[in-house]
This record gives sequence, structure tokens and C-alpha cells, in this order.
Amino acid sequence: MQIYYPVIIKFVVGIIFFVIQINISGKGNLAPSSPMDAIQNYVLGGIIGGIIYNQEISVLQFILVLIIWTFLVILVKFLREHNRFVKIAIDGRPITLIKNGNVNVEECLRVGMSANELMFKLRSSNIYELKKVKRAVLEQNGQLTIIEFGDENIRYPIIVDGLANIDVLEMIHKEENWLLEQVQEKGFDSITDIYLGEYVMGELRLNGYQSEKK
Repeated sequence: MQIYYPVIIKFVVGIIFFVIQINISGKGNLAPSSPMDAIQNYVLGGIIGGIIYNQEISVLQFILVLIIWTFLVILVKFLREHNRFVKIAIDGRPITLIKNGNVNVEECLRVGMSANELMFKLRSSNIYELKKVKRAVLEQNGQLTIIEFGDENIRYPIIVDGLANIDVLEMIHKEENWLLEQVQEKGFDSITDIYLGEYVMGELRLNGYQSEKK
């Protein structure tokens, strides 16, 4: 029975670190919305599953590996939330595949999207003609978000986690300086003060990290 004690201890420690990481990085990891979320889950599962039955790796070494991985997860989370370039490098960014009824073939091929798959995704949204599509964007999680002609309501947030969504600004023919001015008119100092910002029917709706202003 004594031979099973290290396995039991490792299992308990692994579960504890799994819960800790979920609470640190957010419960959204249980349903990954970005490549990094999925990788984080795979690596953690691999660490726990690959080491738990390995008798050559002690409980202390197992804990050390989990501590290092948890530290890396925290570091990456911080960088993703505070640096646009790191966020894009890790998560990628939405890619416009169709604009004003025209397919960007180069982008489709770059992301491995075949014509058949593209049309299947359009048919799944009850769209059977390209000319009806004002914009089709491939999201980081592989889903296709579609805006049809005549749909004036932008379906994307204009600010996410303190970062301006350049694609939305391009869609409404505005620049980041304009957005900063609008944010300041709402009583915030900077775009980085905004947790989530929406642009709905020409109106900017902001949710700041602190209590709402104005």
C-alpha cells in the first residue's frame, strides 16, 4: 500500500494546482476561446498525467514543476492583458475573409480555409450568396462572425481589456485618436481604463475597470 502514497499525494496536489490555475486564469479555460487557453489545459493535463505515475519523479519535484508552470501562466496572462502585441502574438487576431462581398483568397489559404468550408460556414448562417456579406471575420476560436449588408449594428466590441479593436475602427471609418477623444469625453483618462467598450448604433457604451463614470 505504501507504494501508492506518492501517487495519491501527486494526484491531490495536481487537483489543487488545477483549481488554483482555473481561479487565476479564469473559468473560461474550461471552454477555451483562444489557442493559449487550450494549450494551457493540454500542458497542465500532460504534466499531471505524465508525472503522477512516474516513480522516478518525487512529489517535491512534481510540485516544483507545477509551481513553475503556474508562474508562467500568470506571467502570460498579465502580458496578454497589458500588451497588445503580446496578446496578438499569443492569441492571434480576427482575420477578415470576406469584405464587401469579395473573398480574400490569400487570407483564406493562409489560415487553411477551403472554399467548401467557407461556403459551409456561410450556409450554416443561412447565407447562400457572397454578395450579401458585408464582412466575414474568422475569430481566434475558429468561428466565423458574419455581418450582412443592411446590418448597421456592429457586432464586435470596440474596446476589449483596455485595447482598441482596430478592425472595428476600420469598419466605422474612425481612428484610434478619435476613440481616445470619445473615451475622455466619457470621463475616462485612457483607453486602458476600459474593460469593455461597445459601439452600438453610433453610440459608444463603456464599462470601465473602476466604477462607471458619467
